[in-house]
Amino acid sequence: MNNPIEKYFNSYSRSVKDKLYRLEAFYSDWNTKINLVSRKDMDRFLLHHVTHSLSIGRIIEFRQGTRILDAGTGGGLPGIPLAIAFPEVSFTLVDSVRKKINAVEDIRAGLNLHNVEVRWSRIEDIKENFDFVVSRAVAPFTDLLNWAGKLIRRQSFNSMPNGIVALKGGDLSGELRNYPDCRIYNICDFFDEEYFLEKKIVYMPV
Repeated sequence: MNNPIEKYFNSYSRSVKDKLYRLEAFYSDWNTKINLVSRKDMDRFLLHHVTHSLSIGRIIEFRQGTRILDAGTGGGLPGIPLAIAFPEVSFTLVDSVRKKINAVEDIRAGLNLHNVEVRWSRIEDIKENFDFVVSRAVAPFTDLLNWAGKLIRRQSFNSMPNGIVALKGGDLSGELRNYPDCRIYNICDFFDEEYFLEKKIVYMPV
């Protein structure tokens, strides 16, 4: 099956799947103006970007009322696909690059995502507290923890304690050697395409 949404997320409602499909047109249009995502990946957009983002939902089913910060959201990934999949969860998407934030706000408005706030800001300037901070290849884990660790509230109500959930790839042994509490999930355990062989989810309770 060439359609990863139907292959891996067939249990999603028709409304959710329709919004996930509509993402490709938004990103294709914006990619002609600024480099939101790698242009060489656009022909596999649903797999390389949407499915990759949604892999976080394989390790935790966020409960209604959860507050999530997408730190350094770039083109809105993983935050936008996750916000579509979890409409009862609140997402704040933050990036310091104004052009990218303008694009993400346009996508948010076009899909009528009321559970998403888009903010032009540095992570260091955010003051609120969140249950989880998610990211996709933003920075070394030490930097991400320094920026975002203080934003995570201590009282948890999800199936996993509040913390950081980062999409990363390659050999992480050096980057994570000082963080024995991190749990590493191989995304290839969830999806069988070769693209995911070296991609991982790093979760650290805070």
